[in-house]
Amino acid sequence: MLSRRMLLLNVAALSPWEIGDDCPTLSALASAGSMSSLIAPDPVLTCTSHATMLTGLSPREHGIVGNGWYDTSAAQVLNWGRSDNLVSGEKIWEAARRLKPDFKTINLFWRYCTHSSADITLTERPTYFSNGRKGADVYGQPAAFRQSVTDALGAFPFFHFWGPKAGLPSTDWILQVAIKALREETPDLLLCYAPGLDYDIQRFGPKSEQARAALRAGDTAFKALIDLALEQDMDVCVVSDYGFAEVTRPIFPNRALRQAGFVVVDDAVNGELLEPGASRAFAVCDNQAAHVYVQESADIEAVKTCLLDLDGVRDVLGPDPADSVCLGHGRSGQLLAIAEADAWFAYPYWLDDKKAPDFASCVDIFKKPGFDPCELFLRQGVSGSLHMAKRFIQLKTGIRAPFDVISTDYQLVRGSRNIRPEQLEDHACLITSWPSGLDQSVPMTSLKGLVLDRLIGA
Repeated sequence: MLSRRMLLLNVAALSPWEIGDDCPTLSALASAGSMSSLIAPDPVLTCTSHATMLTGLSPREHGIVGNGWYDTSAAQVLNWGRSDNLVSGEKIWEAARRLKPDFKTINLFWRYCTHSSADITLTERPTYFSNGRKGADVYGQPAAFRQSVTDALGAFPFFHFWGPKAGLPSTDWILQVAIKALREETPDLLLCYAPGLDYDIQRFGPKSEQARAALRAGDTAFKALIDLALEQDMDVCVVSDYGFAEVTRPIFPNRALRQAGFVVVDDAVNGELLEPGASRAFAVCDNQAAHVYVQESADIEAVKTCLLDLDGVRDVLGPDPADSVCLGHGRSGQLLAIAEADAWFAYPYWLDDKKAPDFASCVDIFKKPGFDPCELFLRQGVSGSLHMAKRFIQLKTGIRAPFDVISTDYQLVRGSRNIRPEQLEDHACLITSWPSGLDQSVPMTSLKGLVLDRLIGA
């Protein structure tokens, strides 16, 4: 078999049940080729799935056990790293390059693409100015590619990538970069991440009309890139990193652990701050999973019982690493909590809203010790609108003030990454432009081999 070229398009939040009339582009691709359910490993999160697909390894092996984890040496929760150095294992393009030394790879916005061995990379990197202002920017290598992209397309619409304005404009920009790259760079493998579908799923639920509208708009946006790849006789492989569950209730494991005496906070001038290094146990919460870090093995059973007694907790795995493929790594918790199908884990640890830290109502993914989907929502009502207007005026006039305009009503969230799908069609999705002959379900660890077989041949 001759070697091929491929577009590997990662469409976040896509499940097989969605492939139908709302997305004619993806439906036509699946009809001409194949579609399978893609089975993501625990904890079914963006970063974990990306690393699994690119390395073919389990989270215990590649080390990306979540979107964030507790670093014991720094006594800090580290969220949303970007460097490829965090990921252990050989990536798809590195394996291909061993067989074809001139193999060329472009990586656009897949997680952990900075400092990698790919030939060209581009991803978001907001600028944090010394006066507290946040600005839009990207990281790219080589620098000439980054400059060419921003000259042609303007600044990356970062505030549509995450936050209350998050939506398809950021994905549209990324897709335009991918089209430009195909026309000008001739890669053997083009990796492109399109996150735009999952924002309204989190806001309104996976089967809401808003989510359906986003799927229709996204499918239209994908068409130009997919058509161009097929015109260039490239294979097209569309993957997603998770499916979504409809949720109606948040769970607060850190509040339960605090009331049981395990969590320690510091009553600082900017509110109560979690002190992981001083806490006997605490949880790093992310959607329907939570890594639970327990300092002393003697506390494990008591912590496990505390969490299992919490309404909405489905299971607590560990401490035996055999219980989950994301346990047993140095970054893993000693336990992994799993939510019920209609519930999700929220990170707050304070018991009195008056003592909430100042970042609770801000978009601040690095300070929060866990994922906060409430960053997609503005404060509600007239008072929220007036407060946002005040903060916007302060921002524009150079007055230093926190941009604390985000809702802290955790009941608003309606969609969460589905850690235990009940049906195959609720999992992540794998679509190929060629008849792959794959089973109805495919482990995510198998994607690397599938792509390499197609790119390089037997």
